[in-house]
Amino acid sequence: MPETKIIAHIESDFTEKFGIPRQSGLVESLVSRIVFEKEYRVPEAFRGLEEFSHIWIIWQFSEAVREDWSPTVRPPRLGGNKRMGVFATRSPFRPNSMGLSSVRLLKIDFDCPEAPVLYVSGADMLNGTPIFDIKPYLPYTDSHPEARGGFALQQKEGVLDVDFPPELLEKVRPELRNGLIEVLAQDPRPQYQNSPERVYTFDFAEYSVSFTVRDNTLYVSEIK
Repeated sequence: MPETKIIAHIESDFTEKFGIPRQSGLVESLVSRIVFEKEYRVPEAFRGLEEFSHIWIIWQFSEAVREDWSPTVRPPRLGGNKRMGVFATRSPFRPNSMGLSSVRLLKIDFDCPEAPVLYVSGADMLNGTPIFDIKPYLPYTDSHPEARGGFALQQKEGVLDVDFPPELLEKVRPELRNGLIEVLAQDPRPQYQNSPERVYTFDFAEYSVSFTVRDNTLYVSEIK
């Protein structure tokens, strides 16, 4: 079997796994760049892609690569206490550490030094994540509004109100503010952690963000 080749890497605002949205498309304000390896920086390979509004990205869970695998995992959605089949989850701990994400294609930059570069929104990937392939999203066949979601978190569940003091928000670059607020609203905490006294901290772009959660409100307490 031919070796699977890495064709690109993503540049995102997530420097650690904590805080990354649970799924792609949940935070549309997050803008990322897909930068291709030199071998694949061929403009002809992207001809026609600008006609699509969304794309599929096939990528590697690069922080979860391991030799062995388990047929069952503990989904955070179920409190980390119940095991489900790995093929019934989107856990990164899989026989092959591959992820699949649907994102909005904002533009293709054909003029920058690394061109072509794709700008996308709604990605759920760590900065530097290797990408294996990109394919256009076809709404007539890829969208199934009637599909059942099983035990997975539903779209409107888990969204928090965000109390972000103006003096702290001003420390964040303006172009990153909406994305950060939306990330916080998605509740970055593991599903089974809900202590109102606990202070959580995660890295977003060049910032370290600390917060607590009480009832249904997330309170930002510090920005470094």
